[in-house]
Amino acid sequence: MASTLGTSTALASETIASSSLHRQATPTSAPPLTSSFLPAFNGCKTTSFTAASPLRSSQHRSAAIRCSLTNGAARRAGSMDESSPFAPFFQHVFQSDISSRPIMVPDAFETVPNVQDELWYTIREEARQDSEAEPALASYLYSTVLAHRSLERSMAFHLANKLQSPTLLSTQLCSLFTDVMLRSPEVQEALRADLRAIYTRDPACRSYSHAMLNFKGYQALQAYRIGHRLWLEGRQGLAMALQSRVSEVFHVDIHPAAKIGNGVLFDHATGLVVGETATIGNNVSILHHVTLGGTGKSSGDRHPKVGDGVLIGAGATLLGPIKIGEGAKVGAGSVVLLDVPPRATVVGIPGRLVGGKEKPAMLTVNPSETMDHTSFILDYTI
Repeated sequence: MASTLGTSTALASETIASSSLHRQATPTSAPPLTSSFLPAFNGCKTTSFTAASPLRSSQHRSAAIRCSLTNGAARRAGSMDESSPFAPFFQHVFQSDISSRPIMVPDAFETVPNVQDELWYTIREEARQDSEAEPALASYLYSTVLAHRSLERSMAFHLANKLQSPTLLSTQLCSLFTDVMLRSPEVQEALRADLRAIYTRDPACRSYSHAMLNFKGYQALQAYRIGHRLWLEGRQGLAMALQSRVSEVFHVDIHPAAKIGNGVLFDHATGLVVGETATIGNNVSILHHVTLGGTGKSSGDRHPKVGDGVLIGAGATLLGPIKIGEGAKVGAGSVVLLDVPPRATVVGIPGRLVGGKEKPAMLTVNPSETMDHTSFILDYTI
């Protein structure tokens, strides 16, 4: 009995020692972090810490959060950069016992960005800086921006999490959105043009990443663009379901059959309604509670046509198949029922041309770019 107990104790000791040595050994399934392996990060440093040790700095805490999310939300959504040389390493980390094994994680750019896409590179750098300045946002910024290898994948992941519901899972939506964006050059172009429009026209926009992550007008517009592609492909049921969900979440109702150009700014966007046969040109700026609506109940062309460079103020209502000329301005709260000439300004209920119908005052610059809503005041008479 004593001999058996002694043998068991010796075997247990050997097992513990072997297990300890195994945990300290370098894993063979993970790629080694050698000098030849690191240039993919363009010179980014790596941070080393032991999981059992207390994390003493915000830098380490941020690194730990980013590392934990690699095998979490981003990977579950299917948009993790699987081609990155670090992907197998991170996969091994979270499939292994890391209670006492040292972990190496990069300070930034866990996946290599597309350096040819300058806007995406800028967004990633902004997100990295924000995560370092505010550790509470590190996990959010990593899973939404830094874990993805393109703007399209990042936006798909972000929209999927915004629009998910008990019956529309985020993983399903992310896969759908990614597929549509990656095979639609026109969507990719508009994605960037709309973002630049916000950054250049809205003084409240502090960065591209801020606009992408926090401006619901931009998010609703990109969701519309996905729905519009689905509509054109004959997947109208899915496009309408997406429109309904966007309306519920963002309070923006854009019919997927409507036609919207590039470089469009929906500022604030709450209460915006765009009807089925409406058309919005390029470089247009529209504020909240604007309606591009129809009249009557007959089908066919029944909604406004808004030209390039138009500015539409908050609370304006445009009804019927009217034309708003290029570079025109619609004052806040106006109700417009008739055509508006190019470069003209219309205000009031019902809408009247500033300067009169015979010789309306002409604008010399695109109001959608200046965002000047009151330049007509000196020329306006009641």
